[in-house]
Amino acid sequence: MDATINGEPRVTATDSALNLIAEIQADHPDILFHQSGGCCDGSSPMCYPKGDFMLADHDVKLGEIGGVPVYISGSQFEAWKHTQLIIDVVPGRGGMFSLDNGREKRFLTRSRLFGGSEACAIPAIR
Repeated sequence: MDATINGEPRVTATDSALNLIAEIQADHPDILFHQSGGCCDGSSPMCYPKGDFMLADHDVKLGEIGGVPVYISGSQFEAWKHTQLIIDVVPGRGGMFSLDNGREKRFLTRSRLFGGSEACAIPAIR
């Protein structure tokens, strides 16, 4: 799976998200993100220490933000494969097990549809 569509990354981050990633990495240097789409996470990507989250065979690596890998469940990828995910930060509390919890700000996934020639370049997933 390509991490870009016509040169556009499948996942990107705002400056606020990159700043929060750096803040978290001061305490937990080796982290990853997972966007599952479960009923409790909603649009919040979960941030975990790498050794604390077991990736499944069907998880898809979208790319990296700030040097941190971002994964999505295979079923969510199938639904969102035409969409660029933009990791942002908003005020609030992070997910119960996410490393942004307790920092009074949390990660939030925004999105935009790939359009025009980008959409035509999206390969079929097997």
